[in-house]
Amino acid sequence: MLRARDVMDRDYAQLLDVPALARVAHVSQAHFTRTFRATFGETPHRYLQRRRVERAMFLLRETDRSVTDISYEVGFTSPGTFSRTFRDIVGRSPRAYRKEAVAVGVPTCFTMAWTRPHA
Repeated sequence: MLRARDVMDRDYAQLLDVPALARVAHVSQAHFTRTFRATFGETPHRYLQRRRVERAMFLLRETDRSVTDISYEVGFTSPGTFSRTFRDIVGRSPRAYRKEAVAVGVPTCFTMAWTRPHA
């Protein structure tokens, strides 16, 4: 399970599906999904979405790139899906988050802890 999670953490912007991740973990697809959820508290799909949204939150705070560009960069294939998923995880739209988020001169570890979405 840790190998598969590491792949998701490293390659979050790539097209990753359950069959490929199950092969990385050397288990069947059904066993992978059940065990991943039991181990990490969320499905592999939701974990990957959250990782992508976390990266998007950083890009929205630290860059002036468009929301559409950011959505594609972090691995979403549709800006609409990105916005809906972002709102579901963070509680507000990407544009609203960008307006409210202010980059503060604090250590990165604190910023990550304070802004990590809790889904």
